[in-house]
Amino acid sequence: MTRLADRFNGTYEPSAGSIYPTLQLLEDEGLVRAEPAEGGRKVHHATEAGLRLVEEQREEIERLWGRAASRSQWGMFGEPEAAEIVGPALRLVKAAVKTLARAHGDPRVVEGVLEVFVDARRRIERIDAERRSS
Repeated sequence: MTRLADRFNGTYEPSAGSIYPTLQLLEDEGLVRAEPAEGGRKVHHATEAGLRLVEEQREEIERLWGRAASRSQWGMFGEPEAAEIVGPALRLVKAAVKTLARAHGDPRVVEGVLEVFVDARRRIERIDAERRSS
């Protein structure tokens, strides 16, 4: 469970109530086998059938882990300080999308909206650089 939580960088922490029933199901289906370990714990290993299934589903598994990795970058928004900026940031994006939709591809509008975002990013990076240098 710890390794899985680490892989999600804190955005998901599995509970015993979700992990153990899943492991039991995989064991019942012959996809993993459990072996006794220290302290009455079990270590689970993929069976040949489990490894074959993983190989067959490799692309889907990689796609899912890719999605999980991209979402783990958002784990920082659980912090109260970061959460304060979510609302204003989303309103900014919404305003930009509405403006672009109404502009029907007008390059001047697209360029102007992009300039706002680029300028905002640079200003935020400057704030961060100043913080780090002080």
